[in-house]
Amino acid sequence: MNTRYSFGGDEHIFVECDEEMSLEAFFKGMSITTALREAKIRGVTEICPANASFQVRFDPDVIAPEAMLSELKALEAAAQAAPSVLETRIIEVPVYYNDPWTHETLMRFRERHQDPTSTDVEYTARINNLDGVDGFVKAHSGAPWFVSMVGFVAGLPFLYQMVDRARQIQSPKYLRPRTDTPRLTVGHGGCFGCIYSVRGAGGYQMFGITPMPIYDPNQTVPYLRDFMCLFKPGDIVKWKPIGREEYDHTVAEVDAGRWMPRIAPVTFSLAEFQKDIDGTNTRIMEALNGH
Repeated sequence: MNTRYSFGGDEHIFVECDEEMSLEAFFKGMSITTALREAKIRGVTEICPANASFQVRFDPDVIAPEAMLSELKALEAAAQAAPSVLETRIIEVPVYYNDPWTHETLMRFRERHQDPTSTDVEYTARINNLDGVDGFVKAHSGAPWFVSMVGFVAGLPFLYQMVDRARQIQSPKYLRPRTDTPRLTVGHGGCFGCIYSVRGAGGYQMFGITPMPIYDPNQTVPYLRDFMCLFKPGDIVKWKPIGREEYDHTVAEVDAGRWMPRIAPVTFSLAEFQKDIDGTNTRIMEALNGH
């Protein structure tokens, strides 16, 4: 990977870990930004990690730009020698694919889509050579997804599919953005999945909806009382296909304050993943069953 540094005005350095997203680029950025926080360098005022990049804000009156750059390069050199192991968690997210709410929305915006005659799931299945809707659901939910970034909209996770590049689902954004997307829509654009934490405009393909709140500024949802956003970078997501009956039941349980997501601690090793992708994914997903 070829790291590129560039200054943005007098107070920012933008660091691009690689030209495209990968787990290797994510771990490199995470290692550097973690080390930067722990180093507590005088003058560093903000660290903003992204998918395969990050940005650092600093006070040039406290640390000179070239000195800041030297500190980052030193941290990069140290990060390259460190093992890429992450103590994290896997979170099961129920998804009602082809639900009526995202379907109604996508039908209102078909003139903005690449294929107005099909649904978003049908279109994505076709361009990825999958066997229809069932084949798509199997491919989308069959492997875990890595949370590479949280942001853009409060609490919105960007998700990267943990399979080899040849099997990753790819789908472009709409030709023109929509002015409406239902809250908790499971979407996809390029190589990234996401969950829309709030209702609003959007351009990602809409695959379904989850009954599981992921952002609660009022912190009334039991599992969001400690922190209003569920996800953090490094989390791993396992989609669980559900139908209308389970969707309605889960919504009722959430509203009653009785529902809790399935979450399990896991250790993720990038080296082990690179050696055996499917075996590593199986081990990680089995953690949800207590194995």
